Amino acid sequence: MQYERTACLGAGVIGASWTALFLASGRSVAVYDPSPEAEKTVRDYVETAWPTLTQMGLTENGTPDAITFHSTAADAARGAAFIQESVPERVAIKHALFAEIEPALTPGTIVASSASGLTLGQMQEGWSDPAPLVLGHPFNPPHLVPLVEVMGNDRTGPGIADAAAAFYDSIGKVTVRIRKEVPGHVANRLQAAVWREAIHLAVEGVASVGDIDKAMWAGPGLRWAAMGPTACFSMGAGPGGLQAFCDHFRDTFNGWWDDMGKPYLDDKTIALIVAGAAEAAGDEGHADMLARRDAMITAMQQVLRPYR
Repeated sequence: MQYERTACLGAGVIGASWTALFLASGRSVAVYDPSPEAEKTVRDYVETAWPTLTQMGLTENGTPDAITFHSTAADAARGAAFIQESVPERVAIKHALFAEIEPALTPGTIVASSASGLTLGQMQEGWSDPAPLVLGHPFNPPHLVPLVEVMGNDRTGPGIADAAAAFYDSIGKVTVRIRKEVPGHVANRLQAAVWREAIHLAVEGVASVGDIDKAMWAGPGLRWAAMGPTACFSMGAGPGGLQAFCDHFRDTFNGWWDDMGKPYLDDKTIALIVAGAAEAAGDEGHADMLARRDAMITAMQQVLRPYR
């Protein structure tokens, strides 16, 4: 098996989710997190996630017992062939972690960062030789949402980004390659653009926060779960394809784009959307909402799998 020994450095929500997925794939996982509650938190997370992973057919070769916990990042990294780093998104913290683990790495080890805000270039400054480091940015939760954005650059070792993408593919992920370094990568920028307009519509009183969310999941979100926006629009004008769609709707879209807002998350705007989200949630608590989200994502993945 490729990369039988893995490590997860940082055991928050993202790191715990990666841990569950790596265990399900039949690999051992060495976990490091400075929190004294880390072991209990991760074991509880894996226990909760395991039935869902089994339902998705991902645990046939795995066991939740192939896990160890370590008091230092270097100890967890030592001997691991693939390391997923998910420590907090502060460059100083990441640099300190990389400086600690670099001397302990086995030659050929891949270190993939889950960073969503920091760029690969920023993180590489924490290395003497950043050849092992790639971007491996997931969507939350990684054990359910298949996307991973993978990036290497001219300071990344030859073949490292390709090997990381192949590893992710082997455990059921869907990888996209980032060709140019931009803040937020690709998927986060897409959702930030949509959320910006959703907030603008709420601020302008066009619809409630709950109805704006409903307009997404009951409309374009349903289509986008099948195909991306450009592919969907390419079917929107019949046999003429995307060219016919653009010819017909260019003025419409240009008008919409010109009219779109640019809200900022100031205190007043945050208060408005927080209140709107609470109203939409009603009596549903956080844990129940998470469980319902995960159940729906799992069901969609199972239904869509034969078509991928």
